[in-house]
Amino acid sequence: MAKTRELRRRIRSVEKTRQITKTMEMVATSRLKRTQDRVVAARPYAEVLADLIGSLYDPELEERFPILRHPKGPPQKTALLLITSNRGLCGSFNANLIREARDRLERLESRGGEVELHGVGRKGIGYFKYAGRTFTTARQDIGDRPTPEHAAELTEPLVERFQNGDLDAVEVIFAQFNNPLSTPPTLLTLLPIARPERKASINYLMKPSPEELLQQLLPLYVQNGMYRALVETAASENGARRTAMKNATESAGDMIDTLRRIYNRARQGQITQELAEIVGGAEALKG
Repeated sequence: MAKTRELRRRIRSVEKTRQITKTMEMVATSRLKRTQDRVVAARPYAEVLADLIGSLYDPELEERFPILRHPKGPPQKTALLLITSNRGLCGSFNANLIREARDRLERLESRGGEVELHGVGRKGIGYFKYAGRTFTTARQDIGDRPTPEHAAELTEPLVERFQNGDLDAVEVIFAQFNNPLSTPPTLLTLLPIARPERKASINYLMKPSPEELLQQLLPLYVQNGMYRALVETAASENGARRTAMKNATESAGDMIDTLRRIYNRARQGQITQELAEIVGGAEALKG
């Protein structure tokens, strides 16, 4: 009797867990649609902006814009910004990003470079603080609804320091959203801006001049790169959480089926034993 009661308690407990994971899967699916739409909306803007900069780019302009200057050797001081989620229950999503950041830190420091750590998301910040690392920037207020304003707040101080020569490079580690099942950790060199592929020259009369246009467009290009990293990580997080909760729901269903089979066998054995005891008692009374 005690065994069947324990099995019933376990079945009820797993059923409640399955209800929770199913609900979380539905919430993640809803959020995934919203964040995926932001990723899709951000990509055409980035492509047009890159094409426009490529049309205006001239190697001679590189000396006039510190944001385009590339160090002659390996960077001596790098700002590494890691983007993770604030919450767990999304499988190995955060662990993969943290592993990528740890490997990148080791590679940069093994070359004798100095690394300044920046973080967005509670999981990554918590891990590296536990490992004894300090953060120059630690943002936990962005969540899965990043805005262009958030991207500007992150990039503006880094761009200013890069232009002043305080930083040689700015790198971002984020989750690239290919589809809900493919969200690989990705390293993006935000600064210096990669030399754009120069487009075929067309004899346009420009007003303002290409220099003035680039003065406005280059900071926007950097800000857009950060914004895309934020929205792609947010979409990747929800995709990973939906997959993890779907797997958990299916595992809970399998566990319930197994427990019910065990319960039915135990109950059947208990009934058989009770019948045997009744028959044995009746035979004893006859004797």
